[in-house]
Amino acid sequence: MTDTAATGTTHPLRRALTLWGTLIAAMWALVALDAILPTHLTTWGITPRSLDGLAPGIIAAPLLHVGPGHLTANMIPLAVMGTVAALRDWRAFWIAIAATVTVSGLGVWLISPTGSVTVGASGVVFGLFGYLLGRGIFLRRLADIAISVALILLYGSMVWGIFPTQSHVSWQAHLFGFTGGAATAYLLARTKTAPDHPTTG
Repeated sequence: MTDTAATGTTHPLRRALTLWGTLIAAMWALVALDAILPTHLTTWGITPRSLDGLAPGIIAAPLLHVGPGHLTANMIPLAVMGTVAALRDWRAFWIAIAATVTVSGLGVWLISPTGSVTVGASGVVFGLFGYLLGRGIFLRRLADIAISVALILLYGSMVWGIFPTQSHVSWQAHLFGFTGGAATAYLLARTKTAPDHPTTG
C-alpha cells in the first residue's frame, strides 16, 4: 500500500487532472448554455473602466468563451501547463492562478478599448506560461529548467500574443497574465531563498 493510499490523500496527478477536467467541463457547459440562452453569458466579461464589469468580470471572464473554437484553442495549453504547475507545487500553483487572474483582469480593465468585452482563459494560459518559465529562471532547479525548455519548444511562439497584432485578440490579457505569472514565480522564489532569520550588522 502506498503512503498516499494509507493516509487517504489524493494522488497529486489525479488531483490535478480532476481539477482541470472539472474546470474545462464547466467551460464547455457554459459555451453550450451561451448558445441556448437568449442573453449571452459573455456579457459578464470584463468591461473596461466600468465598475459593473470589474469584480464580476475578472472572476467570470476566464470561464467564458466565444464559441467552441475559442475554448478549443485555450483548452489544451491550459490543461497541460495547469497540470504541470499543480504537480510542481500545489500551494504555489494556487497563488499563481490567483495572481494571474487578478493581474490579467485588471490590465484588461485598465487599458482595453472602451466598449469592448473581454472573455476567455488565454490570460490564465499566458500566466501559467510565465509562471513556469519563471520557475526555471528564478528557482534554477533542474526539473524546473527542463520544464521551461520544453515549454519554449512547445509553446514558444505564444510570446507573440503579448503584442497587439490582431484586433479581435486581447493582447492586454496575454501581456498582463504573463507578467502576473512571471512576477509570482519571482516573488515565490525569493521567499524560498530568503534566510530563515534576519542578520544584523
